[in-house]
Order: sequence, then C-alpha cells, then structure tokens
Amino acid sequence: MIAKEAARIVGPETSRMLELGHPWVVADAYTRKWPTGISGQTVQLCDSQGRFLATALLDPDDRIIARVLDPARIQFDRFWLTGKLRSAIELRRSHAALSDSTAYRIVNAEGDGLPGLTVDRYADYLMLQLYSPAWRPHLKLITQVLQELLSPRGMYEKSRPQKTRELEAVSDSKSYGRLLAGTAAAPRLEVLENGLTFLVSLEQGLNTGLFLDQRRNRRDLMGRVKGKRVLNLFSYTGAFSVAAAVAGAEQVTSVDASPGYNNWARDNFSANRLNLKQHEFIVGDCLATLGKLAQSGKRFDVILMDPPSFSTTAQSRFTTRGGTSDLVAAALPLLTGNGLIIASSNHQKIDVADYLKELRRGALQARCDLRVISLLGQPEDFPYPVTFPEGRYLKYAVCVKSEKSVGRKTL
Repeated sequence: MIAKEAARIVGPETSRMLELGHPWVVADAYTRKWPTGISGQTVQLCDSQGRFLATALLDPDDRIIARVLDPARIQFDRFWLTGKLRSAIELRRSHAALSDSTAYRIVNAEGDGLPGLTVDRYADYLMLQLYSPAWRPHLKLITQVLQELLSPRGMYEKSRPQKTRELEAVSDSKSYGRLLAGTAAAPRLEVLENGLTFLVSLEQGLNTGLFLDQRRNRRDLMGRVKGKRVLNLFSYTGAFSVAAAVAGAEQVTSVDASPGYNNWARDNFSANRLNLKQHEFIVGDCLATLGKLAQSGKRFDVILMDPPSFSTTAQSRFTTRGGTSDLVAAALPLLTGNGLIIASSNHQKIDVADYLKELRRGALQARCDLRVISLLGQPEDFPYPVTFPEGRYLKYAVCVKSEKSVGRKTL
C-alpha cells in the first residue's frame, strides 16, 4: 500500500482506463486535488483505496497531466531508460523492413513506452521531438543514452509551436530545429527511403520535409502507377510524386500551395535523376486547381490526396472533417473509369470509420461509386499498443472508381 500523501489519486474512470493499459491521465476533478508538482517529476498513481496503478511522468500544466512510464514501480534513471531505448531499437531491427532506408522512426512515444517522446533517424543523425515539456528535464540523459547506443554524428531537437495553425503555409524558412550534440548536418541532408533519395532539413521548417510514417504507403503506390497519369494533391516536397515517377508513371502532376515546397519537390526529382520536363509542378490551392484542371479536360488514372489536418490559403480553408468530402467530390470527375483515388489523413481525432464516411459523402456528391481495395496505416516503426487506439492515427485508403455513375441522393 502507498501512503495517500505520497501518491496521486485518480478517479474511478481513470483508474479503469489505467488498468486497461491506457497511458494517459487527463486532467479532471480528481487531479485538481493533487499536491503541487513540477513538470518532469515521476509520480506514483493509485486509486482511492491506495492501490498502486502505475508510475507516471507529471506535466501539471497540460491537459494530459500524467503519462504512464511503467505499470510497475520504477526508478526513472539511466538503467531504466537504456532498457526502454534498447527495446525500441531492437523492435526496428527485428520487425521493420528498413534495408533500403536510412530515414525511419526509432522511438514512437506511447508505442515504445515513452509517451510524448519521439526519436527519428535521418542518415547519421537523430531528431528528437518532445510532445510534452515533462521530457525536457530529462533531455540531457536521453541524448547521453542515445549516443551510447547508436553513436550518431549529431542529434537535433525539433520544437513544436503550440499554435501551428496560425503559421504561414511557407514555414520552411524559419528554424525550429536546434543541434543538441555532435556536428551540424548539411542544410539539405540526403537520406534514403525505399532506395530513393530525398533531401531533408533538420534545422529549418516545422517538419523535416519527409513524413516517415508514409514510407510503406509510398512503396505501395510504386506498385500501382506504371504507365499511369498521376495527380498528387498537397504534394508538399514531392515524396509521393518521386516514388510514382521512379516507378514508371507516364506523367506526374504535383500541386501544392507553397512555392517553397514546390521548389523542394523539384530538387527531390533532380536528386533521383528524373527529367523535370516530363512532369508538371503547380503552385496553387488544391481545390481551386481541381476546378481548373476539370475545365481544361485533364484526366488522371491515379489521384492522391494527403492534406494536412488543417490548412489555410488565400482561396480556401481546409479541415479533414468536412473538407475531405469536398476534395473527393471535386477530384472524382477528373478520374478515369476504374481509376484509383488514394486518400490519406493523419488526423488523430478522426478514426477509420469516420474517415470512410467522409469518402462516402464525397462519392455521393460526385454521384460515383467508390470501393476500398486497400486500407493501410503507419509502418512497423510506428507501433502502438492495443490499449491505445489513438496510436492508430494514419489512414491511407486506396479506392477504385466505378466505371458507371450511380444515381443516389447526397447525404
């Protein structure tokens, strides 16, 4: 039994969730009674009867006020942390297909028992991201252990601004990364993914320029596009476009609202010795561009859309909920019969069932029939516990458009 004075008491609902293995304690009426603590402090969680439930990392100012480190009583020290990181590294070595990739995730937060912390590999460098300030007091220890285990050339931290929605679309010019240890990386660092070359930035931009959780899905795309005309909406730095072009797509059209990302995509094409003249790069709002392409009579065999969860341009405002259906409805008239529409979202708060409803609404608006032939998520280096359904955030739906339209009312 733990003395109630030394423990953090959780309510019956939180107690039940912790017993089921969920790693979060969300602030509520019970946590408001907790004694004052500091961010990064380890605390013992117990129920109202004093029964021990878990050891957690405290973040008193966050909605997620505590994150479970271990269901057992543990001492957060070098020995414990080394064990966790070794386990994460071994999972990738044993179960992830990474022989032709030098860019992948090494620590996936809750999926590796280190909630709120991610570590990515980019060639000889590591990138850390802290999704909770509770990790900051332990940052020095984390970098020391990673250095011992992996001997990277350097380690960076990418900061996470709280109000990213207010940032301009062209945020790649601002530095959000800082060198924690080792030597600095090149401004544009070359990495491999599925044997292809991509340029990333460890210092500038909110993101590095390559979303690692789409690696397996880009490999899937490569098997579907030979000889096809491909339209890539929200193309970002062109990773899906490069994959399609290398795999033998007849034509790839990349659309993004950011001129900076568009130029970055061109650089990625050049890095893979692809002829830029054979492919089209369009700077513009994706929804407006779909209308212009339709008016010009353009048709595509594969249309890919991987928008951010939220984005604003001078012409429109996009959100996954609601915006996806409008995007699908506008894209379907440009798709050939029996063509593929591939829709992807990383919005954690929209589950698979709700996302498929968005695709259904879009299909009904366009008076088309869509059939899902493949539904993928994140790859093996992005694991999540079965007790943490929020960890299954990535949706990647490959759908076939029926050759015949069907007359149905739009819901």
